[in-house]
Amino acid sequence: MTEARTGSAPTVLRLVLGKRLGALREKAKVTREEAATALDVTPLTVRRMENSEVGLKVPYVRVLLRAYGVPEREAEEFITLVKAANRPGWWHRYRDAVPSWFSAYVSLEDEASLIRTYEPHYVPGLLQTEEYARGVLRAGFHRSVDDVERRVDLRIERQRLLTKQEAPILWILLEEAVLRRPVSSPAVMKAQVDRLLEASTMPSVTLQIMPFAVGPHLGAFGPFHLFRFDIAELPDIVYAENLTGAVYLDQRVDVAAYLEVLDSMSARATSVKRTRDFLQHVRKEL
Repeated sequence: MTEARTGSAPTVLRLVLGKRLGALREKAKVTREEAATALDVTPLTVRRMENSEVGLKVPYVRVLLRAYGVPEREAEEFITLVKAANRPGWWHRYRDAVPSWFSAYVSLEDEASLIRTYEPHYVPGLLQTEEYARGVLRAGFHRSVDDVERRVDLRIERQRLLTKQEAPILWILLEEAVLRRPVSSPAVMKAQVDRLLEASTMPSVTLQIMPFAVGPHLGAFGPFHLFRFDIAELPDIVYAENLTGAVYLDQRVDVAAYLEVLDSMSARATSVKRTRDFLQHVRKEL
């Protein structure tokens, strides 16, 4: 995957179907050039369909499935899934308040079985209180009150993920700086630390802190998130955000580098018990 800035963000189902479409083409020993000829498009269009960089048009998919020799019944099941994948996710109603490249993040978050996060600046959105989220979002580029409130609403709705029946495992590494950076007021920070203490008792949440005393470490270049799925076709995906867009990485060599850094940092961070002690100490200082 590459840098995402504009366009329709893919749902996880669309990611899966794009990969399946590529696998069917390879199984049929059809080149992208041959598939493009069948559609009367360029090979680039076929590549973008397989990489979920564009939506899957039902007529195009029908032609490709015939070209790949997929049996009719199997093809119709595939088409049914394509139609479902083209329906917007629940977060689509917030499209006026968030950039398109972030919608892909919400889709991945919503379907992941494991989310590992390193955050050196702020508490991750899934664990933010409403007032803390509001304070962070007000620091954005000239956002109106309505825009901030829409983003806060989305952030809070995303948190339902942690209480659903099959909640993902959430493993978060926070820099001590996150707890020391004041947001809004001491009261807001106290409530946020209380929220982290509460989250640390949830069976699906592991929370660790990188104290200042650890010194330099490999992850200090910026925040990132790693998603893992209970879906055979989907590899681990790393998300890294920048000022104007985001990068989604799924190449094994890239993901392995981030995973190695996460494991290294986890070994140096506070244990689960020491994390709770650390949070309680910070709260007393506020």
